[in-house]
Amino acid sequence: VQLQASGGGLVQAGGSLRLSCSVSGATFNIGTVGWFRQAPGKEREPVASIPWRGGIGHYVDSLKERFTISRDNAKNTVTLQMNSLKPEDTAVYYCAGGSRRRVGVMPSSAVDYWGQGTQVTVSS
Repeated sequence: VQLQASGGGLVQAGGSLRLSCSVSGATFNIGTVGWFRQAPGKEREPVASIPWRGGIGHYVDSLKERFTISRDNAKNTVTLQMNSLKPEDTAVYYCAGGSRRRVGVMPSSAVDYWGQGTQVTVSS
């Protein structure tokens, strides 16, 4: 399984970005796809996740009003729409896959496949 994140960049506070995760390879091994982020000097933390075959997205409470995760199985992609961005959202964002279907936000410990990160920088 390979996961490829894209869509990061530089945006002003209050702006929006749309991240995309392309999933390829043995996608039948995927149960859940999630987004994580790691800010400078901080640990990697979960952002949101969604079951790979049906089901709704789940979010970290502090982000659910501004972020939306969605899935397009026909295109093998998972998208993270980020609105009303704040400087504290600055981080490297990673998409990842877990082999088990999960209810709730997927923790790092459940990840079996990591993609490379994409940098998101929010200027004040």
